[in-house]
Amino acid sequence: MALDQYGRDIDYLRISLTDQCNLRCVYCMPEDISFRPRADLLQDEEILRLVSVFAGLGFRKIRLTGGEPTIRESIVELVKRIRATPGIEDVGMTTNGLLLKHLARPLRNAGMNRINVSLDTLDPAKFKQITRWGNIDDVWNGLTEAEEQGFRIKINAVVVRGWNDREDAVSLARLTLAHPWQVRFIEMMPFGSTADFQQTHTVSEQELLDVISEALGPASLVDAGRLDGEARRYRLEDAPGELGFISSVTNPFCAGCNRARLTADGTLRLCLLRDKELNLLPLVRGGASDAELTALIRESIWFKPWGHGLAEKQIPRGRVMSEIGG
Repeated sequence: MALDQYGRDIDYLRISLTDQCNLRCVYCMPEDISFRPRADLLQDEEILRLVSVFAGLGFRKIRLTGGEPTIRESIVELVKRIRATPGIEDVGMTTNGLLLKHLARPLRNAGMNRINVSLDTLDPAKFKQITRWGNIDDVWNGLTEAEEQGFRIKINAVVVRGWNDREDAVSLARLTLAHPWQVRFIEMMPFGSTADFQQTHTVSEQELLDVISEALGPASLVDAGRLDGEARRYRLEDAPGELGFISSVTNPFCAGCNRARLTADGTLRLCLLRDKELNLLPLVRGGASDAELTALIRESIWFKPWGHGLAEKQIPRGRVMSEIGG
């Protein structure tokens, strides 16, 4: 068990497989962003070694992120080997879904059963505008295939004021009336060079819930407000699916945070919205033993911060979201 100084059991690791992406979403990264050389990122065997170390510390749940994790050529084999690591009970992924039509079956066969698909609008023209690149039909075909393969599906929609906070949000919420999916509306969080844009375009949970309820009827709170991970859940009448609201800025959930993040370049980040990190890559490549890595990671987890500092205007500037892994 890896406890922090506040008594939280940290047992959920999000691993970024790459900082690269095949989209350029306006709230995530600039279009002309430069990426790190592949040699500067964690290699497959290094990832697998660290997964084993984290599993030894009591980590049970892994989520693979990016950038876009499906562009990593070894993704299916990595999932298979991570899932086979003693102690690891659950492997999920967050993806933009562009390649999911071809990967859903092999990923399911490799042992993955949960997938989050980032989708901010169902409007093809607006999808192109928000993502700058990409075709929404590819995402929808990937979702259809994932559903057929039996994945538990969540839709992640980052809400941007003036872009997708009204008709688009209603259209996404309507999906829960037809599918047993959780459609999750995520407040934008400020990072790096895009922080000013993100702060001025944040839409609160209550504002968005009012828009959806006006169009589709009242949404009832699920499980008395108990969070599903970081999402507060609601259900429209007779809906097989759920609405989720991730309100990191206006209604933070730091008290229940059990996450750590491993970036693609090998740094351990204990809070998404704090820049402090522990660089593991030179230790892994410099001959550190598993026992030494375990001790350093355990100490770092102990000092995991209580929460972010946005209320005090402390904005993480060191990385954009794609470099952290969500």
